Amino acid sequence: MASPSTSAPDDFNIFYSLHFLSQPKRPLSSETVHLEHLKDSSEESNDETSPSQPYQGLTGLRNLGNTCYMNAVLQCLCSISPLVEYFLSGKYVTSLHKENGEVATAFAYLMADMWLGEFECVSPEVFRSVIGDLCPAFTVKTQQDAQEFLIYVLNELHEALKKSYKRRCYGNTSTSREDRRTGSETSIITQLFEGQLNYDITCLECQTTTDKNEDCLECFFQQDTLTWNNQIHCSFCETKQDAAVKANIGKAPKMVIFHLKRFDCQGSYKRKLGTNIYYPLSNLDLSPYIYPLFRKNPKYNLCAVVNHFGYLDGGHYTAFCKHTLTQNWYSFDDAQVSEIPQSSVQSAAAYLLFYTCKAFSVPTKTTKY
Repeated sequence: MASPSTSAPDDFNIFYSLHFLSQPKRPLSSETVHLEHLKDSSEESNDETSPSQPYQGLTGLRNLGNTCYMNAVLQCLCSISPLVEYFLSGKYVTSLHKENGEVATAFAYLMADMWLGEFECVSPEVFRSVIGDLCPAFTVKTQQDAQEFLIYVLNELHEALKKSYKRRCYGNTSTSREDRRTGSETSIITQLFEGQLNYDITCLECQTTTDKNEDCLECFFQQDTLTWNNQIHCSFCETKQDAAVKANIGKAPKMVIFHLKRFDCQGSYKRKLGTNIYYPLSNLDLSPYIYPLFRKNPKYNLCAVVNHFGYLDGGHYTAFCKHTLTQNWYSFDDAQVSEIPQSSVQSAAAYLLFYTCKAFSVPTKTTKY
């Protein structure tokens, strides 16, 4: 789905040298299960831009041909102030791995274009090109899954920015206390998004329970039953058995992303699931799912949503994002940006939900590239 023609900067020039231009003038236009867009032209304006200009973080993205899935995800990431400020401030440069830093560098320039509000619409062509060099599926003009794109981008950013360190772990042995060091990696991505799920797996035959730890970006908590080909091998029964699996959060991240199941594929049978899911816009309480409970009242507030409209084999992605400056909600439909009432955020089209446990401050650009 192509977006209307709008002015956009030359993204290739911006990739190598940011040109901070004055902004053109642009008007802004103004349902249940429970869960507690290359360059056309470039224009400069002689209008002076104040630090508190109203269009910061409200920049549309050109649709490059079925890239609405990418645009929606990028808008949601642009609404996460700690992530944006990390790149705007230039902090990422000190952690950047030169041998695989193209994605992070392109992401930094794109975030600057989107947040600084100097254009009503920009083209993500360079970012898509860099991603496409690594994963060609994202350059062909066919619809892709927004959740898969999100995970791919976060993984690439982590790999480009990670720092390794050793931490000391202690274990009790029969004779002495064992001191050993284990390697670990950290980045702005793990600092914001990394959590840990603990799985309790109970054999339904002998009721023996085993634990399994797993790092995650999406958290699901309901108990599930593993049967047939999904049976587990019970070490107590010494054979495969049906099992009940229950997850709890061992380490809660600052940002929680919920991936709602909207596509059902069973063999040749495929369908889009339009279940209307209620999700709170504020005060999502995760304490029933956290063990051990490391702090009181771990409440999360919704900050962004990726929506999918249409059917399994064809559709359109948009994003709803809460603006850090105005605290109002906006719809991002490729190049089109419009304010929406809070009541419109609840939708049966919701696909990815972004929650934060801390209030965001306004991102600032403190250094020049």
